[in-house]
Amino acid sequence: MSPTPKVAAQAAAAANLEFADAFVPLSTAAQAARSHASDHGLSPVSPGAAAALTFLAATLKARNVVEIGTGTGVASVALLEGMAPDGVLTSIDNEAELQLLAREVLTGAGVPRPRARLIAGDALGVLPKLTDDAYDLVLVDGDPLEYVEYVAQAVRLLRPGGVVAVHHALWRGLVADPDNEEDEPLIVREALDAVRGLEGFTSVLLPIGDGLLVAVKA
Repeated sequence: MSPTPKVAAQAAAAANLEFADAFVPLSTAAQAARSHASDHGLSPVSPGAAAALTFLAATLKARNVVEIGTGTGVASVALLEGMAPDGVLTSIDNEAELQLLAREVLTGAGVPRPRARLIAGDALGVLPKLTDDAYDLVLVDGDPLEYVEYVAQAVRLLRPGGVVAVHHALWRGLVADPDNEEDEPLIVREALDAVRGLEGFTSVLLPIGDGLLVAVKA
């Protein structure tokens, strides 16, 4: 019995996403960071979303990037692979143990220590200390319950032409359900609305991995 058109379309869509996710091969550093993430039960950016971050950093010729949520360095590797050779990544996470693993991965990849400034601490305590209008790219990938505040900080930190990227923008498929009022999808939905309502920003929501919202500042 042949599948219904709807089932066939769903299967094709899933196959397309899987193909796109694997399109860019993983570097040795990316594989190591993902292995650590798996060991610690983390959900880092998907390979497709990581490739998108590398692409964004390369397109921007990014020299100054902020990452909220280091984890084991999956997105850190992706960003640095696209950044300018003298670019500096400032990555914030309150899990010092995970940052040690990220540092191990980056060191193994030959990234000089000054190029990856890993700060162990609460993001909302660190971000206000960073310079206004000084960053090419801000990646939001920390505590989803603080996403709205992270977006507000990103707006302040970005230079004109800079980009904010929000990971987990679809939060396990729950954000798309307007009737779902669990804390995480509710707050993520508020953050998406905040980005969409920003004056002078142009945004797009990419359905890769767990969702990646990208917005560029005019």
